[in-house]
Amino acid sequence: MTRKVADCRKFPSETGCTLTIAGEEDEVLRAATDHAVSVHGHAESPELREQIRGILEEEKAGT
Repeated sequence: MTRKVADCRKFPSETGCTLTIAGEEDEVLRAATDHAVSVHGHAESPELREQIRGILEEEKAGT
């Protein structure tokens, strides 16, 4: 199975967040949603999860 990556550095934020989360898609989606809510102040919602799912990338070999 291909691992997915969510990288906060690709999105502007007031905090300059540098967190990168990698793993299986469901794991990354869950962790990135929790992070977006607890650190960035987003409201947990199906729309937030879909936005996050849309920015996930496949992990490049060797990372």
